[in-house]
Amino acid sequence: MHSRDKIRNIAIIAHVDHGKTTLVDKLLQQSGTFRENEAVQERAMDSNDIERERGITILAKNTAIQYKDYLINIVDTPGHADFGGEVERIMKMVDGVLLVVDAFEGTMPQTKFVLRKALEQHLTPIVVVNKIDRPNARPAEVVDEVLDLFIELGADDNQLDFPVVYASGLMGMSSLNPEKLSENMQDLYDTIVSHIPAPTEKVDEPLQFLVTLMDYNEYLGRIAIGRVNRGVVRQGQPIAVINREGQVKQARVEKLFGFQGLKRIEIEEAGAGDIIAISGIKDINIGETLADPANPEALPVLKIDEPTLQMTFLVNNSPFAGREGKWVTSRKLRERLFKELETDVSLRVDETDSPDAFIVSGRGELHLGILIENMRREGFELQVSKPEVIIRVIDGQKMEPIERLIIDLPEDSMGSVMESLGTRKAEMVNMINNGSGNVRLEFLIPARGLIGYRTYFLTLTRGYGVMNHAFDSYGPYAGSGVGGRHEGVLISSETGTSTFYGMLSVEDRGTLFLEPGTEVYEGMIVGEHNRDNDIIVNICKEKQLTNVRSATKEDTVKMKTPRLYSMEQALEYLNDDEYCEITPKSIRLRKKILNKGERERFEKQRKMAEANA
Repeated sequence: MHSRDKIRNIAIIAHVDHGKTTLVDKLLQQSGTFRENEAVQERAMDSNDIERERGITILAKNTAIQYKDYLINIVDTPGHADFGGEVERIMKMVDGVLLVVDAFEGTMPQTKFVLRKALEQHLTPIVVVNKIDRPNARPAEVVDEVLDLFIELGADDNQLDFPVVYASGLMGMSSLNPEKLSENMQDLYDTIVSHIPAPTEKVDEPLQFLVTLMDYNEYLGRIAIGRVNRGVVRQGQPIAVINREGQVKQARVEKLFGFQGLKRIEIEEAGAGDIIAISGIKDINIGETLADPANPEALPVLKIDEPTLQMTFLVNNSPFAGREGKWVTSRKLRERLFKELETDVSLRVDETDSPDAFIVSGRGELHLGILIENMRREGFELQVSKPEVIIRVIDGQKMEPIERLIIDLPEDSMGSVMESLGTRKAEMVNMINNGSGNVRLEFLIPARGLIGYRTYFLTLTRGYGVMNHAFDSYGPYAGSGVGGRHEGVLISSETGTSTFYGMLSVEDRGTLFLEPGTEVYEGMIVGEHNRDNDIIVNICKEKQLTNVRSATKEDTVKMKTPRLYSMEQALEYLNDDEYCEITPKSIRLRKKILNKGERERFEKQRKMAEANA
């Protein structure tokens, strides 16, 4: 067991894509954790397939490095606002944070969010100005921005006296002087050791351990990861498990693991301040406390911010249901959603009057989108409704989530973007023009206004714009008519296979979403209409063959390239009366009511009810 004064526990926090995971890579490599001939992939901490594909961290993960005679436990956290629940939990495990900020982009919405959480826990910060080798890097201005942010968030005098390390995570270099980088990460290691406090908890008190992360192994079962808050834990030791409701049950520690690089190593005992993994406890969940059976005291339950967005998950009942998926029943769907709750504390699942529908609430579109993507890869078929923000009543007033939006875009696109955000009830709070032809705009905007906006924004800026947003606060409800889609859709009138001839006959009505030879069913959305109303089209019709020769027979006819949607784009595109059908191989948009006559009847009744109201 390490001496308490030789342990350092830190979390790496930052906005998405500011280089946290790459920085951890270099810290691991240069600490001598890996053998010289050991093959280590890039972004070693991003072990999940979706993380590797998208280049983002989704789940918080921990590692440990040996530097001289110090053990440095490092937790890599997600940078995207939708996974803020992961960041909030991690703050309970560490004594300090490395706040990583891009030397060009500076402070961003998520930088503010993660720093606020760290300061609330009174953690000791170190600021790492990363990507110092980028063209147009502006380290001095970025440090000023960070200092302004600390003051704005009410940091105390000790937190304001933060050290600054300049680094290039990609090159594996760091320095205390931005003009001259050393060849390694030595300066960053030394700053961590000298500035981050050692654990202060007592080893000779009764055991307390808070479960902060969960893992699963098919041989060991559930593995609880967290920090020993006080006392000592040993292999084979009997312990008391206190759940969130305060109920106590008895269990035993079967195996105990410490961390070394990317590996878990079996250990005999661990003391206060150690970050460890424990196996052998059935049905253990995040937020529960492991304690001394003779003195079972619970630690405060983890407080996680509430979800801001919800969607309805339904069993797939389309005409093509059951063709591609392995799990298609409501029982399997319910099991999977409730299983997700065990590891994702910022998710909520509510059952409805219908056994086939569940309301799932999360932090944002990406948060729910990743869950859906994981489910379809596991072989689930399901349907989801349009994402909706969660409206709350606070002190008798209707309130909705407000997002802080930061946009970087070329000057010539500024007018059209500001106009489009104006119609979505956005309020501009800051504008910075650095004279390089690019402008940074900062807005406060209702979360509803951002649903479906990203694709439109990229069109307005011709792909050059970059937008980032994070939850800011709850504000007064801005009324109806914020955001949403204004175009109608083309709806298939037949069940069959789309033909080149059928698609050619309707393509002047709008933009098609599929290619010839795709199977379609009645009520499926096959394209976007040029106008704001929905129309029924037949894209399955075939050309009538005759024995009469045509003068234009040899003319080549070209069809416009169809617009094919990814899953996130399909979810953004949805309207209130539509579902997105998701299977392991296909993503289809459809109307909730497939039959044209029934749809018209329902719409007529809805309008009559509105008129009477």
